Amino acid sequence: MSPGATPPAAMAVDDVEDDQLASMSTEDIVRASRLLDNEIRVLKDELQRNNLELESFKEKIKENQEKIKLNKQLPYLVGNIVEILEMNPEDEAEEDGANIDLDSQRKGKCVVLKTSTRQTIFLPVVGLVDPDKLKPGDLVGVNKDSYLILDTLPSEYDSRVKAMEVDEKPTEDYNDIGGLEKQIQELVEAIVLPMTHKDRFQKLGIRPPKGVLLYGPPGTGKTLMARACAAQTNATFLKLAGPQLVQMFIGDGAKLVRDAFQLAKEKAPCIIFIDEIDAIGTKRFDSEVSGDREVQRTMLELLNQLDGFSSDERIKVIAATNRADILDPALMRSGRLDRKIEFPHPSEEARARILQIHSRKMNVNPDVNFEELARSTDDFNGAQLKAVCVEAGMLALRRDATEVTHEDFNEGIIQVQAKKKSSLNYYA
Repeated sequence: MSPGATPPAAMAVDDVEDDQLASMSTEDIVRASRLLDNEIRVLKDELQRNNLELESFKEKIKENQEKIKLNKQLPYLVGNIVEILEMNPEDEAEEDGANIDLDSQRKGKCVVLKTSTRQTIFLPVVGLVDPDKLKPGDLVGVNKDSYLILDTLPSEYDSRVKAMEVDEKPTEDYNDIGGLEKQIQELVEAIVLPMTHKDRFQKLGIRPPKGVLLYGPPGTGKTLMARACAAQTNATFLKLAGPQLVQMFIGDGAKLVRDAFQLAKEKAPCIIFIDEIDAIGTKRFDSEVSGDREVQRTMLELLNQLDGFSSDERIKVIAATNRADILDPALMRSGRLDRKIEFPHPSEEARARILQIHSRKMNVNPDVNFEELARSTDDFNGAQLKAVCVEAGMLALRRDATEVTHEDFNEGIIQVQAKKKSSLNYYA
């Protein structure tokens, strides 16, 4: 059959209709023609009515778009969702002769919100946001006149908490840490592995530690270890300093802790590093000083976030201190800071490794014996060994040398040793 040919079924129908038409009388044909004319007239009237309704709907759409544009004019009021109600007018008994309120007859979800002007508003019509996407506590932008919800806003955080997020990854890695292989392994097992290999813990049926406490004398590499951990994981890293959480106003420090953990939940998986935790984590005692009570409130909020109803296993806490002996026992118990990792003074082998790490970018004479230098630096910590390398480089610089010799390192040890004196002379 050619492409333009009529199908056989259509031809058969046409033949049947032609046969019926041939068998009809003239009066029947006239009557059928009038019926068809009436149907055509009705269809034309319906088409005209539909076109008029279409134009009317277009006008309404245009008006509503103008209203939405006017409603969305800035500035918005900021409001919080207090409660979401399910309205069903069928549950209420109707009263004869009573005026009908259209808002009360609407079926669906209604919202109670509190604005930044301290007004509590009931909204029978939510606005431009789907009510199913709202929940109590959400921050929303509302029109300043009609109070209609126009947009959802991101969660509110203290600006100081946002500044705690480390945007650029630290450049240190575990190869920059000398003599702490055991401590590195413990930290990786407690913090990194639960984030990178969560399934291994689930197969064994064990819960990984929530937090780690790094403690030891100053300069032994606690903060350096935390920076290396941040560089080796893809998790968000928040750095808090203990003194930052001690605030002047009542409840301000606790709010900072709460906001920090809330931000960590939003950006989970996340590592929170609290340096100098002894600033807020000291043992509780009876005190009449309001400042001491405020520090205790901040610590109680930290305890609640670590092991409260709203704790999150995707958030890991690393805390560092020089004074583990003054920390509150509630902070140290299992379920909070489970793993305690001690950072002692480096051994002789570790000191040689640390000297090599800090001098690897220096132009060092091949005759430098790091093992002998390590024997001469008894009781030196990592920071002091770095200072030895800096002093040796400065000595070589003063005599216009092109490389650092063994004698420069020995002189650097003497200078750093002299600065280790427990008493300093002050001159007026």
